[in-house]
Amino acid sequence: MKPVHIIGVPLDLGGARRGVDMGPSAVRIAGLGESIARLGRQVIDKGNLPVPIAETEDAVDTHKKYIEPIAEVCRSLHASCWASLEAGAIPLVLGGDHSLAAGSVAASADWIHRLNTKPLGLIWVDAHGDMNTPETTTSGNVHGMPLAALLGWEPHELASIGTSPSVRPEHTVLVGVRNLDEDEKNQIRASGVHVFTMKDIDRQGIATIAERAIEIASSGTGGIHVSFDLDVCDPAIAPGVGTPVRGGLDYRESHVIMELVADSNQLMSLDLVEVNPTLDHRNQTAEFATELALSALGKRIL
Repeated sequence: MKPVHIIGVPLDLGGARRGVDMGPSAVRIAGLGESIARLGRQVIDKGNLPVPIAETEDAVDTHKKYIEPIAEVCRSLHASCWASLEAGAIPLVLGGDHSLAAGSVAASADWIHRLNTKPLGLIWVDAHGDMNTPETTTSGNVHGMPLAALLGWEPHELASIGTSPSVRPEHTVLVGVRNLDEDEKNQIRASGVHVFTMKDIDRQGIATIAERAIEIASSGTGGIHVSFDLDVCDPAIAPGVGTPVRGGLDYRESHVIMELVADSNQLMSLDLVEVNPTLDHRNQTAEFATELALSALGKRIL
């Protein structure tokens, strides 16, 4: 089994609600490293990347707030994930807000393309589309833009990290979506990415949707990056998230996605983002994030 490198990114510049910068610590306190080691995998915790705080930065552009320091963090994360992949490890990135994926996903895409010239498959598990641009955003919050950047759109500060575009729409799958801005809906429809909303999950069942997502992301690619935003889960089981939205995945649905990813043997890298301990109850969401990481890394019921 591949070793796992834990990389903390205490970034909260991408969202309006503070607190997700404490997410990496909360997940570590929940026993992530020790639990992964019990699976028989070697674990190396690489610590946290240095990240500036809002009190020392200027938002500058209201259409893409804090974009320069966010881009700098993502470039650092790209280098860190690349080094882990070069070492034969699975980078497990702890957020922090979802804008960090502009660095982690780009690193996986660049590394796999250099290794065998194949594209990367991406499964984006999220209540939101994260495909706004500075032109469509209503908030200016960059955590709503990373997937747009990875597809080669805007903001260019993130889209230019690594080789652009980092991912192709035909190999990109959104799962669990249920809260989209109106202009963002049009962008998603026109983009060609594959989308499975909560309605699709309700009608077809999570196993069918997860298997289809994995099939799309693995067909003709060199591996899969899973970027899992804890706000995809219903607030009843994950209350401590940056942007909670009712009507999300339940406990078993969340685990089934990760278990089937593990069964595919295609997982290259994993993000767990938007854990906000200031909104949590007795570290419930961080403990759940730890459980999901274990399922993705091969923990079995039997």
